[in-house]
Amino acid sequence: MNPIRDVVIVGGGTAGWMTAAALARRLGNSARITLVESETIGTVGVGEATIPPIVQFNRFIGIDEDAFVRETQATFKLGIEFVDWVRPGHRYIHPFGLLGADMNEISFNHFWLRWMLAGGDPDPTLFSTEAQAAHAGRFARTAGAGGKGPKIFYAYQFDAGLYAVFLRRFSEALGVVRIEGRVTEVAQHGETGFIEAVILEDGRRIAGDLFVDCSGFRGLLIEEALHAGYEEWSQWLPANRAAAVPCERIRPPEPYTRATAREAGWQWRIPLQHRTGNGYVFSEAHLSEDRAAELLLSRLDGKPQGDPRILRFTTGRRRATWVKNCVAIGLSSGFLEPLESTSIHLIHAAILKLLAFFPTRDFDPALAARFNGEMTPLIEGIRDFLIAHYKCVEREDTEFWRYCRHMAVPDSLTAKIELFRSRGEVLSTAEDLFKEVNWFAILYGQEVKPQGYHPLADALSDADLAGALDQIRAIIRQRAESLANHQAFLDGIIARGSGNP
Repeated sequence: MNPIRDVVIVGGGTAGWMTAAALARRLGNSARITLVESETIGTVGVGEATIPPIVQFNRFIGIDEDAFVRETQATFKLGIEFVDWVRPGHRYIHPFGLLGADMNEISFNHFWLRWMLAGGDPDPTLFSTEAQAAHAGRFARTAGAGGKGPKIFYAYQFDAGLYAVFLRRFSEALGVVRIEGRVTEVAQHGETGFIEAVILEDGRRIAGDLFVDCSGFRGLLIEEALHAGYEEWSQWLPANRAAAVPCERIRPPEPYTRATAREAGWQWRIPLQHRTGNGYVFSEAHLSEDRAAELLLSRLDGKPQGDPRILRFTTGRRRATWVKNCVAIGLSSGFLEPLESTSIHLIHAAILKLLAFFPTRDFDPALAARFNGEMTPLIEGIRDFLIAHYKCVEREDTEFWRYCRHMAVPDSLTAKIELFRSRGEVLSTAEDLFKEVNWFAILYGQEVKPQGYHPLADALSDADLAGALDQIRAIIRQRAESLANHQAFLDGIIARGSGNP
């Protein structure tokens, strides 16, 4: 068999410690796991918003959700509100979860479109429990008596630094060994080019069989040593800077993230238990770093907790994220801006695929090819989803938005938009992260108006359709109203951690 005996993870932060925790949980005692990180090298995390698969990841590695919420100052998230994207004054929400209910084996949005095009209420969020609850500041894991109601789709908003600390403690309890040190050299086999060890600043040599590059934008192993190459997507996602700063919390946290379009990009607002995370993602070609920081500070809810921190990045991906005996996970594999909170999901997805295709020391190249072949369409699908936010707008009030509105986009996205205009669907696949319901929320929210719908939606009579929609809408309203106040739900979790009933 020739199994892997030593796994070396270079870099900590969210990516490194998520990888360490998952590998330690699944590999058990069959391999030693070592994580090398340096306290002198900061991490990028500034406060994270996530999407629902993070719930499954935490369960997958055995994390107690209530403990996680307490220790990471987390709040719950039911979706993302978009403000001023189509034009100033416009807003919509991309909620998690389902729209309406399953009907006749086609997406509910087709029945809703038929009804809306015939004069029905144009607000689809009336058929989303998560959207209704988000706007009302409500949350629960289920909506029925005794916790037996239908599933609520949710994610978290948390302090990324605290999450890494939490995962480090969790991983070390599973046997992961952390080594403090800065990698200054990568030793490779003279003939194969495989990585044999990383050399630290003090001369220590950390050898391994499999290396995981979690070194961030730099790509210390995957790029500097193995020269994987980088495919840049700045022509479609022109923002290449972010100014980030937390501020004091001035009101109970909302169970959603807000993304507000600004003159040269957009501003995030992530409410946590102890503070509010804020950032301005912008194009440096259209706005200076100093001015972006100044504008961000002028738009905070509360008093800033420090000076804005500037992050610099280039959107795109490594041409290959598994090369020889090295797998890049996290920012070292590429970067898509945080507009739809997908960064942690891409870490999660890469970890699961690494486990699925986990190699022996023979490193069958078919495994790397399969890994790369599955990660590429995943990230490209997310890329198109993000581009749609910028492309499908009316605003031309600044040079940045004029560029975005008129830019050429990938053919794959053009096809989706054209089909959506025709019949309200994009034909997402099982492998896509964002499904029909997600594309519907964004494209309809950005006022791409379908002219038709799936023909099977005509199977119901007008009276049966109206009756079904009335019933579904009433059930959703009742579900949303039955949920607890979000702050009260958090207070219960916190109280249980302190030993109070």
